[in-house]
Amino acid sequence: MRLIRNFLCLSLAVFCFAAFTRTLRAQQQATENFEMPPPPHVKQVHVKRILVIGETKGFEHDSVSAAMVAIYTMGRQSGLWDATLRTDTELLTKKTLGRNAKNLDYFDAIVFASTTGELDMDASQKQDMISAIHDDGKGFVGIHAALDTNYTWPEYGEMIGGWFDQHPWGTFEAPIINEAPDFPAVRHFPKAFVKYDEIYQPKDWSRSKVNVLLSLDASKLDYANNPRIHRADHDFPVAWSKMYGKGRVFYSTLGHTEEAWQDPDIRTMYFEAIKWVLGMTEGSVASHPKPAISGTDH
Repeated sequence: MRLIRNFLCLSLAVFCFAAFTRTLRAQQQATENFEMPPPPHVKQVHVKRILVIGETKGFEHDSVSAAMVAIYTMGRQSGLWDATLRTDTELLTKKTLGRNAKNLDYFDAIVFASTTGELDMDASQKQDMISAIHDDGKGFVGIHAALDTNYTWPEYGEMIGGWFDQHPWGTFEAPIINEAPDFPAVRHFPKAFVKYDEIYQPKDWSRSKVNVLLSLDASKLDYANNPRIHRADHDFPVAWSKMYGKGRVFYSTLGHTEEAWQDPDIRTMYFEAIKWVLGMTEGSVASHPKPAISGTDH
């Protein structure tokens, strides 16, 4: 009886050893046939880096957070960029900051999300930001109140295309014309459409220096008893593209309200605008005359 029990134990041990050997061999073969996955948290090289600034030293737009979150989310969902969100200007420099803090050399594009007033930037920071766009070819996207920013900094106005000079009709059902249906950021818009938003009137701005993409339909605007209208040419741009040295620049006045950032049209426009300033798509920056509109300016 003891002999039979010993035989059974030995057989069981041999069976278990054989099974273990087969499992080990299979694991070794799998390791040889398949590459190990990359270590966690390693970011792929092709992902671009966006610095989103939401500092406000003047009027505080409720939509700043919505805009910043939208840009962050669009980058994550598309896999095209990582966005760093800041409500200060510390990273707008080429100086080495230490502490794992990034500077302008790290980023591929800058977005001003309804910034207002004179931002907290010293002379060296201003020079570094201008150099990053003009000389290094970093992209720049200005959202809505980015035009209501840095009035005492001439190069900023030259870079973005002008400055805010009132919004004559406040937030209203704005009649908009698509002047550049082939441009990536606006090709999803029809030739004429309406958006409920606040449209800025620019000063120190010239159509000859930018490529107007969207504009107000001047034939459908009310000019009566409105002292805030300062443009005698009744040329009210809504979005434009331009070059600043080597850098691509996009600006739009759309995005004033929080609700605008739930509008697929607005999100698509800024998504495609960021892609364009990053050089992922192509679109004209050539200026063109104000289009002839049927109807008469009021």
